[in-house]
Amino acid sequence: RAGYRQRGNGAPAEPRTKLLNREPPGMFTTYAAVLPETGAMGGYMYSAGFGATDAWFMTPLFDAESGEPLALLDGASMNPFKTGAAGGVAVDVLARDDASTVAVVGSGPQAKGQLRAIDAVRDLETVWVYSPTKKNREQFAGEMDRLLDASVAAVASSAAAVEGADIVVTATTAAEPVFDGDLLEPGTHVTAMGQYHPDKRELDTTTIARAKYVPDLRERATMDAGSFLAAVDEGVVDEDHIYAELGEVVAGTVPGREDDDEITVFDSGGTGIETVAAAHMLYEKARDEGLGTTIDFSPASESLTGE
Repeated sequence: RAGYRQRGNGAPAEPRTKLLNREPPGMFTTYAAVLPETGAMGGYMYSAGFGATDAWFMTPLFDAESGEPLALLDGASMNPFKTGAAGGVAVDVLARDDASTVAVVGSGPQAKGQLRAIDAVRDLETVWVYSPTKKNREQFAGEMDRLLDASVAAVASSAAAVEGADIVVTATTAAEPVFDGDLLEPGTHVTAMGQYHPDKRELDTTTIARAKYVPDLRERATMDAGSFLAAVDEGVVDEDHIYAELGEVVAGTVPGREDDDEITVFDSGGTGIETVAAAHMLYEKARDEGLGTTIDFSPASESLTGE
């Protein structure tokens, strides 16, 4: 929340830069942010695929006042939690205050992070989860039912999950829409966080057209927010349909939800904002508890000599 408030007040942040390699097939991604009040800056650098057919997440963290390096973190373990936290912030400012039912489409680690964060900002009663593999959705439901006070149950279709839900979360790798936007009741909030590719989307055009549309970064919406870009391509909306960045809503620059009937969408593709905020928190905890290994670096004034 503090990180997005700083962004809403003008803190610098950039959308992801994605470099694709053909052989071996892989992706190398970076994004960054400066959070002046937090006193930290940095972001993600990660690879996925290539010869190892796996992913490696590295998070360099710097002091935003001195510019000195603070830490290098393995970013994979914190990923579902920091991404979930961004979704939780969006739910807190965009969902109805009395929202108590959630539909989750997807049953992986990211879905867990989203649901746990939503549970931190709303008093949940019922959660319905759907993913194509029955075993996965039932395992997810059982684990979350034990962890949360809410009742969590698996259902056999996305439609069964979405109908009547106050909050809908999509956390999938799907290339095509995962539910019918006509099913959304007035007042529903949707968080879509599984896709950041211009030709892939979790939300259909109907959902985008019906919603107050809030991306994490405005610039990203026209780069890799496939759901929004598809709606633009179909001529249903234009760039003016972007209501605001999440940070602008959190900072109070623009209002969030304005009535109980409007449908809201948070399009989350991942940014350096939540990454730096989470990394700095972990850095402070590790420092206070004497954890971690010291790595020595030399400043450019000492090492950039050409000798």
